[in-house]
Amino acid sequence: MELKKKVLNNGIRAVVVPQKDNPAVTVLVLVETGSKYETKDISGISHFLEHMCFKGTKNRPTPLDISGELDRLGSSYNAFTGHEYTGYYAKVDKGHFEKALDIVSDIYLNQIFDEEEIEREKGVIIEEINMYEDIPQRKVVDDLTSLLYGDQPAGWNIGGDKDVIKKITKDDFLAYKKDHYVPNATTVVVAGSVDPEDALEKIEKIFSSMEEGDKKDKLPVKEEQSKPEMHMQKKDSEQTHLILAVRAYDTFHKDRFVVRLIGDILGGGMSSRLWAKVRGELGAAYYVGADSDEFTDTGVLSARAGVEHSKLEVVISAILAEFKRLKEELVSEEELQKTKDHMIGSMMLGLETSNSVAMYYGFQELIKKEMKDPNEVADMLRAITQKDIQRVAKDIFKNEKLNLALIGPVEEMGMLETLLKID
Repeated sequence: MELKKKVLNNGIRAVVVPQKDNPAVTVLVLVETGSKYETKDISGISHFLEHMCFKGTKNRPTPLDISGELDRLGSSYNAFTGHEYTGYYAKVDKGHFEKALDIVSDIYLNQIFDEEEIEREKGVIIEEINMYEDIPQRKVVDDLTSLLYGDQPAGWNIGGDKDVIKKITKDDFLAYKKDHYVPNATTVVVAGSVDPEDALEKIEKIFSSMEEGDKKDKLPVKEEQSKPEMHMQKKDSEQTHLILAVRAYDTFHKDRFVVRLIGDILGGGMSSRLWAKVRGELGAAYYVGADSDEFTDTGVLSARAGVEHSKLEVVISAILAEFKRLKEELVSEEELQKTKDHMIGSMMLGLETSNSVAMYYGFQELIKKEMKDPNEVADMLRAITQKDIQRVAKDIFKNEKLNLALIGPVEEMGMLETLLKID
């Protein structure tokens, strides 16, 4: 894939990744803002604004004007909000590329923030928050985030605070958009069966009119921890859902790929250590896994499972034992090679579709302002040694970086607190 890239005069970054034999095209617009860029009085506005982009534009005044037109194209479309980014996309048959670009750009550039729609959508947002609160596998992730970062933007729920959502106004949206939806924070990506020069020309024609602005930055994240920490939410349920996590590295750190490999060794597949131990040997869980999350200023490696409550302590001990084992024993060459092959193969298979290719290159350009070809990433993974794994494991698997979040019918924390140690 020979991609084409251009920085427009106003600062917007345009990326086109041609895929000659792909019958589809994805148009993706990313903006470098999310819940980490909020203040307490507008907590949740990034996600709320994402919803409002589909509630009417200058060219398509009603929600049905937008969804109806996208549905007529047979499009797969959506939007998403994270801690550090927000995205809007549509995937269409290659013959509808120009129309998809027109609609997605209209959604991004021309919101009208109709006040009646704002009031209606508040109910939708609050019910979305309620829905996730009722899903313990999801809620425990939010609890871990709060445990790690506390009362600062990095620790807040992306969906926001329900009482704050009720108070957000049109003026709040306009001010937030002015501060964050600016050209130098925007990346437009097109991937699929397109002519790259033609696509760049069409992107420039539409987005060059976007006015420049001064982007407001997010607050730096403060990380303070001196001992193992735990958050427990009592809930009557058949399972206890848990996440054991350690603070790790940000997305710019030289050892970030080592952390990803460690996550895959622990829980990247059905032959991984935690799957074999917790599900295969103990029969204590249906789902179990591990992976890493990286942000611009923080990172975390986490292992998660939904377990039979009577086996909770056994499972926690088993996971911690695997953390400790990575510090004390070299991973075998055979296991390391298997893990590398699994990660590289999964990455390559994950880039079969135009939308996954757009996401892959778009996030790199948005956050890092540079892009690595998948083959470059594969070479970096192949270069990691057994000693690299152990060196990084010794650095991240420490008591003062260890955290446990869980939801389930737990009565008291005393016994768990005695278990919670690696050193």
